[in-house]
Amino acid sequence: MSLKLRSVLRSPLLWLALVAAAIAVAWFMTQRLAPPPLPEGIAAGNGRLEAVSIDVASPTGGRVMTMTVEEGDAVVANQVLARMDTDSLEAQRREAQAQLRSRQISRDAAESGVKQAEADHAATQAQVAQRQTEVEAAQRRLARSEQLIGHKAISRQELDDDRARVNGAQAALDAARAQVAAAEARIATAQAQVVDAEAGIAAAAAAIERIDTQINDSILRAPRAGRVQYRVAQPGEVVPAGGRVLNMIDLSDVYMTIFLPTSAAGRLAIGDEARLLLDAAPNHPIPGEVSFLSDVAQFTPRAVETTEERQDLMFRVRVRVPPELLERYAEYVKPGLPGMAYVRTHPNAVWPDWLQAGLMQ
Repeated sequence: MSLKLRSVLRSPLLWLALVAAAIAVAWFMTQRLAPPPLPEGIAAGNGRLEAVSIDVASPTGGRVMTMTVEEGDAVVANQVLARMDTDSLEAQRREAQAQLRSRQISRDAAESGVKQAEADHAATQAQVAQRQTEVEAAQRRLARSEQLIGHKAISRQELDDDRARVNGAQAALDAARAQVAAAEARIATAQAQVVDAEAGIAAAAAAIERIDTQINDSILRAPRAGRVQYRVAQPGEVVPAGGRVLNMIDLSDVYMTIFLPTSAAGRLAIGDEARLLLDAAPNHPIPGEVSFLSDVAQFTPRAVETTEERQDLMFRVRVRVPPELLERYAEYVKPGLPGMAYVRTHPNAVWPDWLQAGLMQ
């Protein structure tokens, strides 16, 4: 390198000129890349796309048998995501079914016992009627004998025999009535056995229904359409009751959260029109609407005493993407992408051209 060139490179004026040129280029690029100034009645805030996160968990503890989806897979509502091991539940179900059959047999036997007891009851009632007739006949015979004994038309022995017949017939009647009471007791016992058996049948059926519900719950399904975000458990792992197996996001509820000062947030209402501009697609504004307004300031100075300080209060605002638009562009929805959200703080404000051109429909 020549001495003259070295002298030039060491010149402070050259370095000052280079620094000035770099500053000018940086300023030029900043002006070119910076978004145009917002018109009156439009406010903006930066944020990231977010979606509702859903944990898919097993209602009962057990071993993960299979996983039918991978991370990043799109799923539809009610799609099978994973299956839990149900061998133990299947064994419990077979046991409950055996108990159900046993209770049904017991009920049938008890119902047969009721019918038999009712038949015995009817037979003993007939015996009571027969014995009652015999008592009445013996009493009439005794009455005639008592009249005849006064005229000495019969012997004392015949009178004693007639009295004995009355007593015997009365004893037989009392025995028949006791048999009726015993038959009624057997009917009540058999009916109680029927009720007990039916209660056992109901309990066994409820146990089967509960086990069937647990078996059905062992098939983990997507509660709604979305995308699998990550798998928490893998096949073969044992999870507790309520343990998470995977996580998914609901692609029908995507939004961006921003923070606006009091002057802007105070003029917004639920349903107000908005625009989203993602860093990954700066030339394609996305329509949206205000879906949430916080009623509590998120950033509050230590002491709020003046009007100027109240303007520093920041409120959380959520801008939601229309579900019908998400349905058409579901494969492009990527929660986490940064960007800007723009809202109209005045109903007559006009969207600038750069928030209208290329608007996704």
